[in-house]
Amino acid sequence: MFGLIKTWRELEAKGIMGINRRNADYVLKYNKRSLYPVVDDKILTKERALANGINVPEMYGIIESERDISKLHKILDGRNDFVIKPAQGAGGDGIIVIADRFEGRYKTVSGKIISHDEIEYQVSNILTGLYSLGGGRDRALIEYRVSPDPIFKSISYEGVPDIRIIVLMGYPVMAMLRLPTRQSGGKANLHQGAIGVGVDLATGITLQGTWLNNKISKHPDTTQPVAGVQLPYWQQFMELAASCYELCGLGYIGVDMVLDQEKGPLILELNARPGLNIQIANNAGLTPRAHAIESHVATLAKENHTETPAERVALAQQLFAAK
Repeated sequence: MFGLIKTWRELEAKGIMGINRRNADYVLKYNKRSLYPVVDDKILTKERALANGINVPEMYGIIESERDISKLHKILDGRNDFVIKPAQGAGGDGIIVIADRFEGRYKTVSGKIISHDEIEYQVSNILTGLYSLGGGRDRALIEYRVSPDPIFKSISYEGVPDIRIIVLMGYPVMAMLRLPTRQSGGKANLHQGAIGVGVDLATGITLQGTWLNNKISKHPDTTQPVAGVQLPYWQQFMELAASCYELCGLGYIGVDMVLDQEKGPLILELNARPGLNIQIANNAGLTPRAHAIESHVATLAKENHTETPAERVALAQQLFAAK
């Protein structure tokens, strides 16, 4: 018991944010429940982003009911690669990523061959809410398949790496690159075995990695170092993340983005309850950074002043640059 108390005190001293503090002091405080649908539903997020001129993967179609499943042939006609996902899914569950066609069937990114009937069955499961956050009825989204920038080829396995930036009241406070592995099945999901790599907010250069809650220096599949990689378009990623405050109205979010080799930075989705493993990847706690932003915003409020996304990014890079 004493050992647990000692560990908790040590974590507190380092500014590590726990789930209870995250929920009470940030999620509940800054995220109005009425705004959750904007981030919990990928279709609503995409539509809101497009209306605000923010780049997202192109949407090919939406399946809203069992009757709509008959539209799949038309939506998929002439497309060799695409992604099907639940609008209200989480953790990558229920997603199908098709990379090519083969003899009238479809080939997934892992090389598995599936039929059109199997795709329809998966869409039917999505509609029943099998993968939705609350278990209620859902919609299926068919969209553009992202082609990762070649810079990730040596430090990723099969899937699409993504970048998560935690944003508090419009200010980026911490960033992480998530790299798929063989164990994660090519998905950039830490709970399924992907790697999280910290990123210096000021430069976009990767720091140390975390895999299954352990610190690592190399990708387990490619054996290449995960630190010291300069992420392209970093300033654009930061300003995209900061602008999501105006996009959704939520004060504490995780912004998930990807780098497509042709289309550049794209926003994938927003998360109102972002995980805390990002602190391990950055070897830093979220609490001191959050307090710094809260203090700054309070000062601005007294002066009746607000800042643009670019100004918010500049402040975050000044305050939280890797030492």
